[in-house]
Amino acid sequence: QVQLVESGGGLVQPGGSLRLSCAASGNIFSISVMGWYRQAPGKQRELVASIPSGGSTTYADSVKGRFTISRDNAKNTVYLQMNSLEPEDTAVYFCNMKWSIFGDYWGQGTQVTVSS
Repeated sequence: QVQLVESGGGLVQPGGSLRLSCAASGNIFSISVMGWYRQAPGKQRELVASIPSGGSTTYADSVKGRFTISRDNAKNTVYLQMNSLEPEDTAVYFCNMKWSIFGDYWGQGTQVTVSS
């Protein structure tokens, strides 16, 4: 069973930065597509960024140029570097692993609050 554990959320002022981490258990990390999603109160969960095992990354238009997703297959960890944070980025951020057609796994979420 795959487990995803997020960390790095918190309270930050507008314009600040945070780095989220997601550590995965198991041995399918390197062949899976990893992604970060977020859900704000009263809104649907949305894709923030994704990174396949090889190939180009994908970003939501709202975070392009501010967020960077990366992965370290040796550590089974995916990261989301968030810069120039805005109050609109406030949400619970979820880590996601997609393993072909065989598995779709979620972390428990980490709260990010951008406020002065």
